[in-house]
Amino acid sequence: MKYIVILGDGMADYPVDFFDGKTILEVAKKPTIDYMCAHGELGMVKTVQDGMKPGSDVANLSVMGYDTRECYSGRSPLEAASIGVEMKDDDVTFRTNLVTLSDEENYEDKTMLDYSAGEITTEEANELINAVAEELNTDKIKFYAGISYRHLCVWNGGSTNVDMTPPHDISDKKIADHLPKGDGADVFLEMMKKSEKILKEHPVNKARAAAGKNPATSIWPWGEGTKPQLENFEKKFGVKGSVISAVDLIKGIAKCAGMNSIDVEGATGNCETNWDGKAQAALDAILDGSDFVYLHMEAPDEMGHQGAPEKKKFAVETIDAKVVKFLKDELEKRGIDYKMLIMPDHPTPISLKTHVSDPVPYVIYDSTKELDTGLSYTEENGKKTSLYIEKGYTLMNHFLDK
Repeated sequence: MKYIVILGDGMADYPVDFFDGKTILEVAKKPTIDYMCAHGELGMVKTVQDGMKPGSDVANLSVMGYDTRECYSGRSPLEAASIGVEMKDDDVTFRTNLVTLSDEENYEDKTMLDYSAGEITTEEANELINAVAEELNTDKIKFYAGISYRHLCVWNGGSTNVDMTPPHDISDKKIADHLPKGDGADVFLEMMKKSEKILKEHPVNKARAAAGKNPATSIWPWGEGTKPQLENFEKKFGVKGSVISAVDLIKGIAKCAGMNSIDVEGATGNCETNWDGKAQAALDAILDGSDFVYLHMEAPDEMGHQGAPEKKKFAVETIDAKVVKFLKDELEKRGIDYKMLIMPDHPTPISLKTHVSDPVPYVIYDSTKELDTGLSYTEENGKKTSLYIEKGYTLMNHFLDK
C-alpha cells in the first residue's frame, strides 16, 4: 500500500460574495476529488490547537502527525533548515518578507499594499536581499536569501520575547500598530527603515516599476523561532516518506523530520507553478520506493491572501485535473494499491485574506476498499458527517492505519 497526501494549502473557505454565497470548494469543478469523496471517508479535522496561531507551520506539522504543543519552536527555523542555514543553540531566526508598502514619507504612516511584492521572482528577490545583507549584516544579525519573497534573518544570541505581525495578516492596513514590539524592536524597526532606502534605488525595483509590477520597498521580519527538534518521520510511522513543495517552510519540515525533500523545476508556490512536474515527481517518488508522499501546493493559500476568488477556484480545479486525476490514473494503470488523503491545512478565506483556525474537511480514499457516501467534497458536507478529529495530529495515524 502506498500513501499520498494532497495538501491544498488554505483551500477551505467561507461563503464568497463573488460566487453568490458559495465557497470555493462548492463552485470549483473537481470531479476526481468529488469521486474520491463519494467513495471514501469524509470528515472534519482540527489542525490548529487552541491557543496557537493558524499558520501553515503549525497546521502542516499537525497534518504530518506532529503534536505542535510538544515540537513547535517557530516557523522560521524550519525555513532555515530548508535554506541550509545551520543554527546555533542560541540563534533566533525570523522569516523576512520583501513587501510593498505605500509611499508616505513617514515609515509609520505606511500601508501594507502587498505582502509578497507582487510575487517577486526568486532571481530578482535574491539580488535585493543580498543588497540588504551587504548593508545591514552585523556580527549578530545576518540575512539569507530564500525563495520568491520569503527570506531569512538570523539573530545570534537573540530573544523570542518579541511581537511580530505576519504581513499577510495586515493586507491593505496601516502598519503603525503592527510594527515590531519587545526585545530588539528598535533594532528591527531601524533595519526596516534602512531597507527602504536601500531598495528604493535598486535597478531591480526600477525595472519592476517600469513594467507595472509592485516593487519590493521594505523588509518585514516575523515568525521568530529557535532550533527545531522533530522526531524522524520514518521512525515515528514506519514508512519511508518524501515531500514535494515549492516553499521553504514545508521543505524545512521534511528535512527536520528526515524525509526526502524533492525539488521540482518551475515550482513556484502560486498559480503559475509546474503542476505537471509536481504530479510526476510524486509518481516517480512512489515508483522509486517511497511508501509515503506529501504533495503540498501553495497556490490556493496565496490566492486567498490576495482576495482573488477566481484564481483560487482555478487553483483547486487544477489540483483536481492535473494532480489528483493524474496520480489516480497512473497508479491504477500500474495496479498499485494506494490510499490518498486530500485536505487543506487551514482555511484562508477570501473575505479575510488571512488564515483562520476553523476545522477543515478531509477525504481519505482507499483504492482497495471503496465506500459509498455519495457526498461531494465541501465544507458543509464535511460538517454533515459524524466524523470529527479534534486532535489533528492523530489523523496521520488514522490514515496510515497505525
